[in-house]
Amino acid sequence: MNQADVSKLMSQLRIAVRPNKRNLKNPDGPEGRLLKLRKTVTALVKHERIELFYNRADEARGYAELLISNAIRHGDRHKATMELADYWLLEKQLVHKLFKVLVPRYENYNVAYTRMFKAPRDYPGIYYRKSVLELRGNPYPVLAQDNSQNRNLLHNVLLDEARKEFRREKLANLANQIAAETEVATATTQAVDVEKKSEENVEKTTEV
Repeated sequence: MNQADVSKLMSQLRIAVRPNKRNLKNPDGPEGRLLKLRKTVTALVKHERIELFYNRADEARGYAELLISNAIRHGDRHKATMELADYWLLEKQLVHKLFKVLVPRYENYNVAYTRMFKAPRDYPGIYYRKSVLELRGNPYPVLAQDNSQNRNLLHNVLLDEARKEFRREKLANLANQIAAETEVATATTQAVDVEKKSEENVEKTTEV
């Protein structure tokens, strides 16, 4: 079995998972840590945008991506997928939302289903990295700043200069075309005038 066939047997995450150690200690041990991640995934599916600590959001994001990917891949009649949804979603009514709302939304997506932003930290106080984890296509206002109309950004400056250069070249080509057409018209007019003068001279010579 080649690599292409193997890739069809499992869902592939669309986010980069870095091999960094996450400090997610819990007094209840590994079970408490998993319970906290399950609560995070449940809250994400329910509210579609949550604010929490960066490390917790970074790890829970991978499980949410895998859950949605398997739901799209196998559907609600796949036993293993239903068991996965039943495990990660503590509120069982959200299983219906997963298959009836999120799957139709993301079935044609070519990018990750989630998005994560760094949130400002509280000051003064102990520094903890915070973030905002959200599902794409949620009904809330967009958090990412739209810089497409900021003329001072480098890519917009380069685009403006490219447009100016294109217009200069277009006007120069148009001017050259008009000049060439004018020269042709002038040459044609001069040829016609010479021909008329020659005919007049011939007529005068014939009359004499």
